[in-house]
Amino acid sequence: VQLQASGGGLVQAGDSLRLSCAASGRAFSNYDMGWFRQAPGKEREFVAANIRSGYFTYYADAVKGRFTISRDNTKNTVHLQMNSLKPEDTAVYYCVAGIFVRSMRADYWGQGTLVTVSS
Repeated sequence: VQLQASGGGLVQAGDSLRLSCAASGRAFSNYDMGWFRQAPGKEREFVAANIRSGYFTYYADAVKGRFTISRDNTKNTVHLQMNSLKPEDTAVYYCVAGIFVRSMRADYWGQGTLVTVSS
């Protein structure tokens, strides 16, 4: 599976941003999809996951209530709607494909898209 993330940019605190990820290759609907992020000087962390059916989603506590992950299996895309952004959301965001069993195991990674939130 090849993953291409887009939509990052520079925004102000409180703004919204929508990340997109286009998948190609093996059957998209066979994978659980997710997003990770890595802030400068910090370890990569889980952000959100959307189970292959699209009916179940999981979020890190830090983004719960502000971020929404969605997928379109007919278009092989997954999105991350980010609202009420905070400076601590500044990171490179990675789209992943894999399997979610209590946590996200990412088998495939996209190239990352940078989100910068200014205060």
